[in-house]
Amino acid sequence: MDKQLQLFISDKTPQIDDEMNRLIASEKSPANLKDSMLYSVKAGGKRIRPLLVLAVLEDFDKVSGDDLKVACASELIHTYSLIHDDLPCMDDDDFRRGKPTNHKVYGEATAVLAGDALQTRAFGILASLQHTSSEKMVKLITLLANASGANGMVGGQILDMEGETALLSLPELEEVHMQKTGALLSFCIEAGAILADASESQLMQLREYARNIGLAFQIKDDILDVTSTTEQLGKTANSDAASDKSTYPSLLGLEGAQQQLEKYHKNAIESLSFLGKENAMLKLFADYIVHRNA
Repeated sequence: MDKQLQLFISDKTPQIDDEMNRLIASEKSPANLKDSMLYSVKAGGKRIRPLLVLAVLEDFDKVSGDDLKVACASELIHTYSLIHDDLPCMDDDDFRRGKPTNHKVYGEATAVLAGDALQTRAFGILASLQHTSSEKMVKLITLLANASGANGMVGGQILDMEGETALLSLPELEEVHMQKTGALLSFCIEAGAILADASESQLMQLREYARNIGLAFQIKDDILDVTSTTEQLGKTANSDAASDKSTYPSLLGLEGAQQQLEKYHKNAIESLSFLGKENAMLKLFADYIVHRNA
């Protein structure tokens, strides 16, 4: 990993973790529900989504008093989605981030409710920002609703489940991933741009970056699913093949999937040229996403 990126991650990740813990600990909720919420939040993870929010601000040399809260809102949505994805009625996974999944520890009912609570907490955070104008707050809430709901992540999950019983074409597979994975990543980039006061033309370039990095992210996940062990991934390896899901390797082979990965990586980097920075933080994140091992 690039040293500059490593320093950024080592600086920002503890801040994100502390803020998420504080935001959940402040909830006046039943102890078992709060424990379940914190269990998944504290399970670890790369924190790519909240870090991308902060990376945009870094590249624009801007500071926002609400940057951590907006970043945490994205990670709470992501965490809720993982809890629900792991349920027996969906992907039926026993491990997540190297630990038993939430429903294995707290039971299915509590896991569902913990996911619900994390989701609503995320919107509550955006609705109570202290240093952001009302106009920007409405934009952020609307963006997150679109990214995480039927037009985004939830819709993508439905398409993904339906795809388990059908051989998808490449355009159909990309549609699944643009919604299931790419929509929330796009929110993170655009949310950072809103906080950084990006112009409309800059926002268009960042949307292009987000689209390409979202697809690259999922292709890399598909490749790792067939090339890594359960221990390396922190979740069950070869789970896509076991459920007969359409993936980039299954449609294109490993070599073809790698070529697609490189194409989207290149496109993402090119879309950042307007920043005029050789080592923009978003560029370093793009490199990291496609070269990671887990």
